[in-house]
Amino acid sequence: MNKMTLGAAVLAAWCGPHAMAAESLHVTIGGTATAHALPAANASCVAVPSGALPPGAAPAGAAPGPNRSPALAWSAGPAGTRSYALTMVDLDVPADLTLIGKAGTTIARDAPRRDFVHWVLADIPQGITSLAEGADGDGQPAGGEPLTRTPHGLRGQNGFAAFLEDGPHGGYLGPCPPSNDLRVHRYRITVYALDTERLGVKGAFTRADLLAAAQGRVLASGTAEVDYAVNPAAKP
Repeated sequence: MNKMTLGAAVLAAWCGPHAMAAESLHVTIGGTATAHALPAANASCVAVPSGALPPGAAPAGAAPGPNRSPALAWSAGPAGTRSYALTMVDLDVPADLTLIGKAGTTIARDAPRRDFVHWVLADIPQGITSLAEGADGDGQPAGGEPLTRTPHGLRGQNGFAAFLEDGPHGGYLGPCPPSNDLRVHRYRITVYALDTERLGVKGAFTRADLLAAAQGRVLASGTAEVDYAVNPAAKP
């Protein structure tokens, strides 16, 4: 199987009967689709000067941030679109989580990486093609936002639920890359135009659950990326 045939097969598996009609959505974060630095207002932690940390702060070199979900907009889906869904993923989390914030240790730019989910939102009504800043997260309530249906969609569970174990962790929880990481992290938001009003996901559903439910229902999708780092020495 050549590369073109393989690519077509992957697309068909994802989009099912819509494979030949799949289109691209134009997605913007804070008004731009090109890679740029995420404002600190959208982060869940921010850099602090050395020696200015409160006792027990973690990761070292960081303090809690405003954690406002970013302004987001996307082009309308094609004919037949009945809802949208979105996800936000950090593409650069260290594979070895024990290195995060470890005293006397820096995480190399070429260290192995893994994805980490910051935002999952399903069943966004067909008439909504933008979200204002702070629409799905503003501040850091204990345990995150509730896993409820809102006027702008059904909240899924972000990745913090897997290891903080202090609540449902729904809604948006913004970037907080390790302050000892030498790599600038990339954050990718993907928006999907779907042929159904409801995907059927419920409860503490994850990004994986959303993607499984969306199999064969995607009419179009698009992505945009932003960068963020806490370590001033970090590089892309």
